[in-house]
Amino acid sequence: MAVKSEEKRKMTREEAGRKGGEKVARERGREFYREIGRKGGEKVAEERGSEFYKEIGRKGGESRGSKIIGTKVTRGRRRRAEVGRTKRE
Repeated sequence: MAVKSEEKRKMTREEAGRKGGEKVARERGREFYREIGRKGGEKVAEERGSEFYKEIGRKGGESRGSKIIGTKVTRGRRRRAEVGRTKRE
């Protein structure tokens, strides 16, 4: 009987997303992303106007999380900072 060195397990959402994204990138290439980015930008400009772009340009690289008192940003999600907690990373 063969030894099970690698058991089958379910793929996480993160793994599935990465795998799917890599496949799309391989199959469609850079031009695909340029085109959908252009279309998305045109749609936003149509819906929100030039003032929207002026505002985000003014903000530049400011972090949203740093503006919200009592919260911190972790992997794209905001959460309340826990007082007295040490960083275990």
